[in-house]
Amino acid sequence: MNLFDLSLKLNGFPIKEARPVLTAIQNLNEDGFLSYIENQRAQIVNYHLKHNPFYQSLFKDIQFSFWDAVPIMTKRDLQQPLINRLSEGFSLKNVYVNKTSGSSGDPFVFAKDKFCHALTWAVIQDRFGWFNLNFNSSKQARFYGIPLDKKGYYQERFKDVLSGRFRFSVYDLSDAALKNHLKKFKTAKFDYINGYTSTIVQFAKFLEKQNVVLKTVCPSLKACVVTSEMLFEDDKLLMEKQFGIPVVNEYGASELDLIAFQNSQDKWVVNSETLFVEILDDDDRVLPYGEEGRVVITSLYNKAHPFIRYDIGDIGILSKESTLQKPLLKKLIGRTNDIVNLPSGKKAAGLTFYYITKSIVEDDGNVKEFMIEQLDLQTFKIIYVSTEKLSDQQTKIIIKEIENYLEKGLNIIFERQPHLKRSKSGKLKQFSSFLNKT
Repeated sequence: MNLFDLSLKLNGFPIKEARPVLTAIQNLNEDGFLSYIENQRAQIVNYHLKHNPFYQSLFKDIQFSFWDAVPIMTKRDLQQPLINRLSEGFSLKNVYVNKTSGSSGDPFVFAKDKFCHALTWAVIQDRFGWFNLNFNSSKQARFYGIPLDKKGYYQERFKDVLSGRFRFSVYDLSDAALKNHLKKFKTAKFDYINGYTSTIVQFAKFLEKQNVVLKTVCPSLKACVVTSEMLFEDDKLLMEKQFGIPVVNEYGASELDLIAFQNSQDKWVVNSETLFVEILDDDDRVLPYGEEGRVVITSLYNKAHPFIRYDIGDIGILSKESTLQKPLLKKLIGRTNDIVNLPSGKKAAGLTFYYITKSIVEDDGNVKEFMIEQLDLQTFKIIYVSTEKLSDQQTKIIIKEIENYLEKGLNIIFERQPHLKRSKSGKLKQFSSFLNKT
């Protein structure tokens, strides 16, 4: 039974209708694809100019003339209540709503119309199919976080059941916990691993210490797909050695779609079917293939909410081998997270703080930016930029969440700043550890 497809259908996401649309785009010849991109870009701009007052206020012109004149959107533009940004005919009841992780330091709530979200899943399923993985039948070993509040926890567990996946904790990366993970691989017939890069690297390092190749204890494994954080070449080599399977690098953004996915030839293929990806310089000029610049992305199908020439906050390079129909991502700068080390000896993934900081990411847009620094084993500093200072009640909630996810007895410092320091690439690292740094 195709439980995953059924769950999409029951939630109003027309996956059956989305798949043939994706196939038709993929079957276009070179000239047909050029016409498709030009038409789709114009259609999505004109749609929002007609039906979205928020986008009209950003565009500051009465009509679309040519692509280079379309303004660049930033995450700061989106930090206002979602209801203000929805297109006419859409409400919170008939769209897909989610929050960005805040890994770039600029969190916000976003929406997709249901057909757009179905297309997102059609693309994801298509890419995983490159490695003979099927969301309806392949069993996933999932290294992701999970909300610890009762409602959120059981919602994710229910999704896990429908999606045929078993979720491993990223909140405890001690040898004892990783030993239990290994036991599970010995008894379960997993088809693939999926999850946070840093957590899966820790598991690979544990296997190296144990002198274990994972595929020898779990022969059904076909691939490992890592996401949400940078994948470095030495870590990839280690994982491939200790897992005995291909390691696939995924690049995505929850508010957009799957942006790029490595194929079996290790080429990082950009999603050109539902997204239009550009690399721009500091003056918003399009750079030629091979040059480094800002990653700016247009969602070609999202009618509920505009993401048009949207600066995602990453710096990247499209390979000189790229074509309009098959762009290749050569390099991406950003999305690295350190490991959290705690006084008890426990370790956790840096993205654990995504689940903690969700409690301060409010839809009213008060918190504009945030980052967390680990100053020593005991001390964490939460630095934030906001319209109003966090209340005592809000800080107490955050401390309680930290105790819930990590452990008690930690020293938490809150520091409000007018702005946060960014790296040369323009990224703001959500979590940084200063342990063992001199």
